[in-house]
Amino acid sequence: MVWQTNKRKIINDPVYGFISIPGDFVYDIIEHAWFQRLRNIKQLGLTSFVYPGANHSRFQHAIGALHLMEMAVSTLRSKGVLISEEEEEATYIAILLHDIGHGPFSHALEHSIIEGISHEDLSLLLMKKLDEEFGGRIGMAIKIFLGSYEKSFLHELISGQMDMDRLDYLRRDSFFTGVIEGSVGSERIIRMLNVSEGHLVIDEKGIYSLEKFLIARRLMYWQVYMHKTVLSAESLLVRLLKRARELSVSGKDIYTTPALKFFLKNRIEKPDIWRERMYTPGLIASNFVRLDDSDILASAKYWADSSDMILSNLAKRLINRDLFAIELQNEPFTEEKSATVRQKAIEQLGLDQSTVEYFVYSGSVSNLAYTPDAPEVKILLKNGATDVISSVSDMFDQRFISERIVKYFLCYPKEIR
Repeated sequence: MVWQTNKRKIINDPVYGFISIPGDFVYDIIEHAWFQRLRNIKQLGLTSFVYPGANHSRFQHAIGALHLMEMAVSTLRSKGVLISEEEEEATYIAILLHDIGHGPFSHALEHSIIEGISHEDLSLLLMKKLDEEFGGRIGMAIKIFLGSYEKSFLHELISGQMDMDRLDYLRRDSFFTGVIEGSVGSERIIRMLNVSEGHLVIDEKGIYSLEKFLIARRLMYWQVYMHKTVLSAESLLVRLLKRARELSVSGKDIYTTPALKFFLKNRIEKPDIWRERMYTPGLIASNFVRLDDSDILASAKYWADSSDMILSNLAKRLINRDLFAIELQNEPFTEEKSATVRQKAIEQLGLDQSTVEYFVYSGSVSNLAYTPDAPEVKILLKNGATDVISSVSDMFDQRFISERIVKYFLCYPKEIR
């Protein structure tokens, strides 16, 4: 007897309520092990160190973005925009898989052991592997994801100034952190979407909702994504992984899960994920899809007892939330200030010039609510013409919306303050 699986499932989402899965093939993608892996990757990395409720996953975010995409497609069709059933399915697959290349704790790997390779690169690698597995059925989704498909507005729904990715993560992250300033009227914005000359636009009456979205994005960056304690926690994790990699490459035997060991021992560069060198792209993909947050946490527990003082110290700090002190200011820290702190660390913690960089370091973060480098959002005026939002909205006279704000930080152990 052959059992028929009911693929018309309904998911009860805490943000939007009931979400229906739009189609059998979309269900198959969601059920795939590589997509299910996203359940074990936190959407906001170590942000739960500051906001205890921020434990939601990349899986939840992808499902939410799918829901908003379904709403967007329905809205555009109601306004006479032609979207075939094949294009509809491909757009759903593209938004579902847009984050499949995220590693443990979201961006930690990108800044430590696979430098120069973005999560978008890895998402594309995995999408191509899935396309092979499903007999070429994901080909159009890949084109939409890359922006090479003829209907540009479909790509802009996935990656643009007001895409479904941003609309979901702002509302979802606001919900789980409790930072109400980030809550956006995603449904209102979607209802205002339209297409003009092949590109996504906003109906003129939706301009105030869009302005609120940009303000909410700016506030969420400083209150959540770039909260100074979150910066301290995530930079600590990056240095922990760098130390583990340094020891692994030098031949030291440290405990890791098999998938993490592959990335610690091998120096993987961007060309490696597309062509054969010392390992095939298939080997990279097969190890990457076995990596999630649990690999880092399990390894860190063992590293806390390591004979290497630096690895042990950093691991204990991460596990016990004994984070570095962090100072944040509008100007770069002077070399004199940094040198003074480094010298104190050397004297009080028994470090030397080659290892103090793991404990005392500086950097910068920036926040830009609206990205001028990307195509500008266009407003569809009542007379049928279009104009860029920076010309139509008075809000763009304000520096905090149109200019990049940069802040500089200095981290060091609290005990040497």
